[in-house]
Amino acid sequence: MRTIVVSGASSGIGKATAERFLGSGDYVVNLDVMPPEEADGPDRRWIETDVADWGAVRDALARVHGERGRLDVVVANAGISKRRGVLDLTEEDVRRIVDVNLLGVLGLWRHAAEYMVRQGHGVLLATASVNGSRGYPLYADYNATKAGVVSLCQTFAMELSPRVRTACVTPGAVLTPMQRAEYTDEMLAAVNERIPARRHAAPEEIAEAFFFLASDAAAFVTGQEFVIDGGETAGATTAFFPDTRS
Repeated sequence: MRTIVVSGASSGIGKATAERFLGSGDYVVNLDVMPPEEADGPDRRWIETDVADWGAVRDALARVHGERGRLDVVVANAGISKRRGVLDLTEEDVRRIVDVNLLGVLGLWRHAAEYMVRQGHGVLLATASVNGSRGYPLYADYNATKAGVVSLCQTFAMELSPRVRTACVTPGAVLTPMQRAEYTDEMLAAVNERIPARRHAAPEEIAEAFFFLASDAAAFVTGQEFVIDGGETAGATTAFFPDTRS
């Protein structure tokens, strides 16, 4: 039984990813500030953790390793966003988004890597985004953090191979609670019209990518991003809903 750690696994992509690993017989630990709907059991556990707090992350991983004796796969998925233009950015909001989305990945990977290097194997995965590769309006800080995740993926691979593999999954539009909170049904429909597949991905589709990248079938994959966007970035347009403010 592998020991899997997924940050932000109480909802959305993280929850679907945790469920995918649980379905294969793995032991899964959820690091999240929000409690999950499911109670702890013999194959799952929630540890309340703010990934922006490196000390809390270090302590949570030490707890998991102390109980399980191994860390096989760590998925840095926790992320937040706030939809607004560059002139509406505030230092407080931007710092929080950078702390969670970028430094949260770096801290989780950095502390997990210590155990993986010592045990001689491990897989570090993260949730990036197509927002990190193009100029999506109204998400400047979020976009920058996701570009940084891809860079971390490459750098960790260069430093830790061959003992530790890295990869990031780069989704396009995914129908998660976070997406629904920021987009009306009309906005979601408008985004779908700009995606060749004509729909958002389900969180379970992204979870399948994480499961594959953690498997032996992906043993020669490291330092790479796996784009799942329904063809969105294959063309010259991006699937955003335009700002209608005057």
